Amino acid sequence: MNVKAIVAASLLAAFVTPAFAADEFYVVQDVKTKKCTIVDQKPVDTTTTTVVSPSGTIYKTRSEAETGMKTVKVCSSN
Repeated sequence: MNVKAIVAASLLAAFVTPAFAADEFYVVQDVKTKKCTIVDQKPVDTTTTTVVSPSGTIYKTRSEAETGMKTVKVCSSN
C-alpha cells in the first residue's frame, strides 16, 4: 500500500510542479541585437542579455510582461 501512495504522490508532483515553475516573467534585451524578448527565467548570463524591466520588475503573467515591454523605452525604440 505504501508503494501505491508513493507512486501516486510522485505522479501528482510531476504534473503539478511545472505549473508553478513559470510564474515569473522578465523582459530582457539581447546585448548585441538590442532586441527585447520575454523569458520565464531570470538570465544568469549577463554578457548576452540584460534585464530591462523597470527596476527589474518580475511579472506574474506573460500578458503583464508583454504590456510592460511596451513601456520600456529601449524596447519600444527598436
